[in-house]
Amino acid sequence: MPKYFKSFLLFALTLIFLSGCSESGTPKLGEQYKQLSTPLTQTDIKPVTEVFSLTCGHCRNMEASLPELEQLTHQKFGKVHVTFNEQAQVAALIYYAAVMQLNQIPDESMMKDLFAAVQLGDGATITQQQQTIEQVFTSRHMISPYSFDGLQQKALYRYLDNAMDISKQGGFNAVPTFIVNGKYEVLIGGHKDIQGIANTINFLLKQP
Repeated sequence: MPKYFKSFLLFALTLIFLSGCSESGTPKLGEQYKQLSTPLTQTDIKPVTEVFSLTCGHCRNMEASLPELEQLTHQKFGKVHVTFNEQAQVAALIYYAAVMQLNQIPDESMMKDLFAAVQLGDGATITQQQQTIEQVFTSRHMISPYSFDGLQQKALYRYLDNAMDISKQGGFNAVPTFIVNGKYEVLIGGHKDIQGIANTINFLLKQP
């Protein structure tokens, strides 16, 4: 076998070996995840909790992958809507108006409609957007948040206050992300695909 071919083969095998290690390696602190400075213990925090916003395009895309992630991790995810700016707080009120009436996370169909309504587009007027949001609720025989009475508004703001506490305590500055066991935040940018995110979640579920 020619000497140059042996060198090439050795180089190729090294690349394959390194590639295999990077794909199956243990998630690293600071690259695939970070530890929260203060653990989250609120009732909304499940073993795996997605932190998201209806205003976020990446969150909208991630929504379609949640069933696969839940299957890969054998978990039913919780959800927390961030409140790190005024726009996110308004969207959080819309989301929690649904949670409050359903007493659970909206199903995949309603989440899809909520994302579409909140992200209606720059060409839509405020009135058009409000009508679209109302339609998401009334089409499901639910009360639109725009029609809440005083008692309902107070109850809704309790949901918002809880979400604000979680957002502030967690110090979230980018979404979507996932919180595992209330202690660890998954760094989405450190992953290539859904399988990689699932691997990190599964790893963190086993950590103390």
